[in-house]
Amino acid sequence: MKKYENTGSKDTRSGFGAGMTELGQKNENVVALCADLIGSLKFDDFKKNHPERFFQIGIAEANMIGIAAGLTIGGKIPFTGTFANFSTGRVYDQIRQSVAYSDKNVKICASHAGLTLGEDGATHQILEDIGLMKMLPGMTVINTCDYNQTKAATLALADHHGPAYLRFGRPVVANFTPADEPFVIGKAILLNEGTDVTIVATGHLVWEALIAAEALEAKGISAEVINIHTIKPLDEEAILKSVAKTRCIVTAEEHNYLGGLGESVSGVLALNNPTPQEFVAVQDSFGESGTPEQLMEKYKLNNQAIVEAVERVIKRK
Repeated sequence: MKKYENTGSKDTRSGFGAGMTELGQKNENVVALCADLIGSLKFDDFKKNHPERFFQIGIAEANMIGIAAGLTIGGKIPFTGTFANFSTGRVYDQIRQSVAYSDKNVKICASHAGLTLGEDGATHQILEDIGLMKMLPGMTVINTCDYNQTKAATLALADHHGPAYLRFGRPVVANFTPADEPFVIGKAILLNEGTDVTIVATGHLVWEALIAAEALEAKGISAEVINIHTIKPLDEEAILKSVAKTRCIVTAEEHNYLGGLGESVSGVLALNNPTPQEFVAVQDSFGESGTPEQLMEKYKLNNQAIVEAVERVIKRK
């Protein structure tokens, strides 16, 4: 088993901030827009170093999306930043009409996604955003797993033409992907080779999948772990190649099972290679207030839940 080491836990939103700092230095066309959450989105350095390219829109998210779409007409590459709930649900009409339908080169960057927003509760913990965004024609959807990958994805999006949604989080999590690992949009990353079951995970659940794989190895179960950082376009080839070998799959995500990664994977399998699948995801409910750890345990979004899902799906082969 290939081992991945936690090199020092960090929050993924700080990876976004580091990426924006670097982009500010490298690409004069990159501009940043924020909806009154500079500290939360880690825009501080970008604002300090490039005040002429930073726009504080205030608590007016719909206006922010419209301004971002307009800035692309002059050749700018706008990165918008606010909480995931306000980045998608609150402004869906503006994204659909002004960004996706118009094919504008806007990067919609969303922090505090999923249950791990924590104590702010269900009104802020959006669990539908991946589904909302992946349904928009032409929209690239990325959900990163750690600090290094979030930074790399931020840099990659500046070179990618077209509307995109970048999802990341609030809590401190394991930072385990190599700092120099290339980020290729739409290309999954094989983290661990296995023969008995495929585990495809995204976001905060990738590290949990690696922990689960070690626990499964101790039980004599060989788990293949794949990091699906890009939900759309989905790396269908990587998924189908793996399940052809393992003949069963578990998907793991911090999102409603309706509309998320698991649903996309099941569609690929149904059309190409029907395969037993188990979902580690929120089961069609809202969240509630609590610490990230409490919520991930209550809603069964951790390594133990992945182990249990693997044990179920193997019996269905």
